[in-house]
Amino acid sequence: MVDYCTDKKQIIRLWQQAFGDSDEEILYFIDNVKDAKCLAYFVGSEAVSMMYLVDCIADGINASYIYAACTLDKYKGRGYMSKLIEHCIDGGSTVCLIPAEDSLINFYSSRFISRKIAIESIEFEQTPEILEYLFEGYNLSSPTALISEE
Repeated sequence: MVDYCTDKKQIIRLWQQAFGDSDEEILYFIDNVKDAKCLAYFVGSEAVSMMYLVDCIADGINASYIYAACTLDKYKGRGYMSKLIEHCIDGGSTVCLIPAEDSLINFYSSRFISRKIAIESIEFEQTPEILEYLFEGYNLSSPTALISEE
C-alpha cells in the first residue's frame, strides 16, 4: 500500500540502511526541509520503500524532486519503488531527480522519468544546509538530472 509516512523511526531505519547517515543527519533533514513529504510503500504497517518528494521548479516547471529514494534490502526487486513512482506520475505530478549513479539512469528512464535536464535548472526554496543534502551524493560520469515527460 502506498501512503505518506511521518514515522521518523521508520524513515530513519530505511534511510540508514540505504545511505548510512547518522540519526542526527537524517533528523536534521526531516526537521528542516520545507515543502516536502515522505511517500512510502507499506507492507502491513512497515514502511519498506520510501522517497522524499520536495517541491521545486525544474526546467521552469513546478515539480516534485525525488530524494532519498530507497528500499529495505530484503524487499528489493519486488517493484515497490516502481509503485511509488507510478503513484506520483499517475497522480499528475511532474517528478525529477538526480540519479545517484549511472546505472540508475536506465532504471528511472524505464519508469517515465527520462528527459535529461541540467542539474542547475532545478530550483528550491530551501536553506543552504538543506540544499547541500539535495545536491550531494551522486556519482555520475556525466552529471545530469531527469524529469518525467509531460
